[in-house]
Amino acid sequence: MAGRPRTVWEHATRISEELVPTHCSFCGVQCGMNLKVKDGQVIGVEPRNYPHNRGSLCPKGIVAYQQASHPDRLLYPMIRRGGKGGKLERASWDEALNYIVERWQRIQAEYGKDAVSIYSGSSMTNEKCYAMGKFARAVLGTRHIDYNGRLCMSSAAVAYAKAFGVDRAPLPLTDIPEANCILTVGVNLAECFPIAMQWVWKARDKGAHLIVLDPRETPLARTADLWLPVRPGTDIVVLNAILRQMIHDGLIDEAYLRERTNGWEQVREEVESYTPEYAQKISGVPAARIVAAARLYGRAATSLIMHARGIEHSTHGVDTCLACVNLALARGQLGKPGGGSMMVTGQGNGQGGREMGQKANQLPGYRHIDVPEERQYIADVWGIPVDELPWEGAAATEMVHLMADGEIKSTMIACSNLMVSLPDNKVVQKALHNLDPLIVVDFFMSETAELADVVLPTTVWCEDEGTTTNLEGRVIKINRAVDPPGEAMPDWEILRELARRMGKGALIPYQTSREIWEEVRVASKGGVSDYYGITWEKIDEQSGVFWPCPSEDHPGTPRLFTERFGHPDGKAKMFPITYRPAAEEPGADFPFRLTTGRVVYQYLSGNQTRRLGFLNSQAPEPWVEIHPHAANQLGISNDEIVRLRTPRGSMQLKALVVPSIRPDTLFVPYHYGHAQAINQLTNAAVDPTVKIPEYKVCAATIEKLSTAEPLPNTGSYTTNFTAENAPKMFPYVVGETKGK
Repeated sequence: MAGRPRTVWEHATRISEELVPTHCSFCGVQCGMNLKVKDGQVIGVEPRNYPHNRGSLCPKGIVAYQQASHPDRLLYPMIRRGGKGGKLERASWDEALNYIVERWQRIQAEYGKDAVSIYSGSSMTNEKCYAMGKFARAVLGTRHIDYNGRLCMSSAAVAYAKAFGVDRAPLPLTDIPEANCILTVGVNLAECFPIAMQWVWKARDKGAHLIVLDPRETPLARTADLWLPVRPGTDIVVLNAILRQMIHDGLIDEAYLRERTNGWEQVREEVESYTPEYAQKISGVPAARIVAAARLYGRAATSLIMHARGIEHSTHGVDTCLACVNLALARGQLGKPGGGSMMVTGQGNGQGGREMGQKANQLPGYRHIDVPEERQYIADVWGIPVDELPWEGAAATEMVHLMADGEIKSTMIACSNLMVSLPDNKVVQKALHNLDPLIVVDFFMSETAELADVVLPTTVWCEDEGTTTNLEGRVIKINRAVDPPGEAMPDWEILRELARRMGKGALIPYQTSREIWEEVRVASKGGVSDYYGITWEKIDEQSGVFWPCPSEDHPGTPRLFTERFGHPDGKAKMFPITYRPAAEEPGADFPFRLTTGRVVYQYLSGNQTRRLGFLNSQAPEPWVEIHPHAANQLGISNDEIVRLRTPRGSMQLKALVVPSIRPDTLFVPYHYGHAQAINQLTNAAVDPTVKIPEYKVCAATIEKLSTAEPLPNTGSYTTNFTAENAPKMFPYVVGETKGK
């Protein structure tokens, strides 16, 4: 043994780091995480064992921290010198803010207060959203403030307010495993909310059935007992037919309907004409599938409907959400653990963002701007005469036209990227060019910021503190991990400095975001979304607090409607829903239905995720999905560059030939900018109730580029996809349920 060489161990010095508990900056799940901080820099992340994510993060959450020190960060204010044709050049904060104030004061003196508007966002803290609404209405005195949640959740929000009297998902994610049957409608849960999928898997492990209503065989649909491949825009027909079948099968909870709802008889009468055969003709979903879905859903002791933008991005989005609600109420599910219907909020603070008073028709606490006593309450909190509080302004989608027409002269856009997110963006570009000045507050140079007259650098989520409200209605705490780089400043501090220069600093006096939170609590007190009992300490102690929480000794309300709904009589309201076609239907020149959506590696307009190396490497550019049947007719090969056209224009992108989409439907992800922005082509038609655009269906065609002569089928393609030949195109669509 004497000659055996010795093993030498080098002493490894562990790099010390601070762990800052916080939450992800992306989707509405808002997963708990710890940021690793060393020497004033965020150097990594680890998942936190928070109740709704249980120590897991999705691909976006794993790399979100890389935004903080990204080389593309905006570090100082910029002003476009030399007019609209000039260049954005560095400016001091004093120069930029004084320029904005001078221009705004001149515009408002000449054209009135409403000539200036605020277009805000929901990927900000509740404190920032609240400050945006207060700044617009109390400091600027403009009625024109709205936010990008108009493009995301407004359909579901209004539907739930109409049906239940409360706009919130009625149950926590942790309730999902109690469901015996889950029906998802227009929600690509596995890609858009990967961490929420664990709760669906737990339900499946306990034997729950899964039904997926979607035009694409998404990853979620691949695991379903029933996939209902619906034509985009026709979901109402299928939902009404399912309800009719449940009535005929005796699967309705008549006692619940009698005791806890109003309007059932009108709904019963309306759905009678929606036979499975009629629904098949309109929606393309085989009648046998509809009957099977009705029986799986209707026979389950506890059933849950989850829905998202697939049905909400529509000219009849409110109605489709109400059709989902009708199904859930007819089975007596609302108020049960694991039962009912659940909107799946997309944006990080999409729930809280609309409760803070930055929505066109709402004041803090989900108070309505046209109700005298609610106006008076907020005016008193803000310390202004109620007569100075503006009335309802234009919705975000309407604001753009007021800009294009010259009625709105200047807009400050915060946390929004209109050049990617709004439909028919040629009109958007014209509108933004008309503004003088256009002010953009952001932390990266977005496609919208490129057009700005003034760009103000702000913070990413981990450089400030505050709260957000996740898709469950759980209020959580965002903690500051590092200081912002360069001269970047939190949004609420920018508003404070503008207000001071406008002589109204007393209205935005805050020195910390916590001061804003304390005012939020008072402003929401007694409202539908009552946050008064939620303190920052309580959030930490309880791992989040669900609103309503009316007092500090109240535990919060994870599950709504266990005894009564939010209407004065305590009952839910049911509405008869009639099918209406999409605003733009296919025809001879545009025979396909084009739909859009998310992919797992990107987020919203992509302004953040397209800069994060791993995410962008997985999905660096958009594509158009087309079924092999259609591709064969048109002579299109996989990975071939093709031209996609709608009545608004055309763009070129790669074809992805997949059997997981209907043969009459095309799909393009919407996370990309400039020439790759699909919203060049989408329809600007909106739901008449909430003004949300119809992103999820418009008429389109697809063409080869490799031949000068159009193919015989180009421009005249018609699918022969029917229930009879469906097995050839979707072998798993018709027949018995898979694995059951």
